[in-house]
Amino acid sequence: MKIGKLHFGLLFFGLLLSSCYTEVIVEDDIIVEETPFNAALFLESYDLWYVDINATKGNGEVPFLQQAFTISFKNGVVYANNNLVGIGKTGNGFGIDVGSYATLLGAVEIDHDIDGIWLLDISALDNGTLEFYERSSNTSYILRGYQRNSFDYDRVFYDNMHYFLQEYSVWEKTYTSEVGALNDFDDENYIQFISGAEIGVFRSSIDAVGIPLNALKWDYEGNYQVFDVANYPTLKTLTLDYDFLGNDYFELYVIDDSTIELYHTASGTAYEFTGRGYQQYLKSGGTTSKKRVKRNNPVMNVTRQRKM
Repeated sequence: MKIGKLHFGLLFFGLLLSSCYTEVIVEDDIIVEETPFNAALFLESYDLWYVDINATKGNGEVPFLQQAFTISFKNGVVYANNNLVGIGKTGNGFGIDVGSYATLLGAVEIDHDIDGIWLLDISALDNGTLEFYERSSNTSYILRGYQRNSFDYDRVFYDNMHYFLQEYSVWEKTYTSEVGALNDFDDENYIQFISGAEIGVFRSSIDAVGIPLNALKWDYEGNYQVFDVANYPTLKTLTLDYDFLGNDYFELYVIDDSTIELYHTASGTAYEFTGRGYQQYLKSGGTTSKKRVKRNNPVMNVTRQRKM
């Protein structure tokens, strides 16, 4: 009888060792240790992770996450779409190479080309959502996974129009329609949307077109605001606050990655501006000054005036 009990005990112990988890028996309590989270498999299961900046929690910052619209993990290399210019085309949609990564038990170590080494804890919130948690600052970022063929690059572009305006050092007027009443904005040949400001700040100049950017003299500085328009998902409006003239109001259209149209509804005049001095973030000779902040464009309930 004792031998039978011994054999049964050995058999039971062997079954525990061969299980996919470990049970530690302390009196009547059973502690179950789950299989470790496979961080590499989860990170690489999606082509793109969209950084939902509005869902960020905490007062700290992970600089490269604060800057990126999307981040990708592929064969040990980290890619990011930091610019809206060229998004969907740069790096076959992945963006540019910004560093390397190695996965650990429930964490990822990222060696960023500019910002150095960061250790981030990973939590899978559901099949397509993860949380990056940076312990020293008690800050978390929410990222949502997509495949490139189903990712809406256009929506990211239009939802973040204010950043697109900042990706060129200056916008130079290159066309004014013959149709439209004379107005004070006819004289404005350059606009600059300043990056990094807590509120939208612009400068304008009446200098002649074609001069070197470093020779520009700014005649006015004020605030600007980009608005969404109800029922028009790709239409934005823009106000430029001139204290002495009041607000100039425009419908804002994107012609291509370097050209915008401002339609001045009060006069019926259409202006085209071409971007000069493109700022590609995290490229050699580029800049790292841009960062995304929590924001939602206010919505205007207006009817489009521009006849297309």
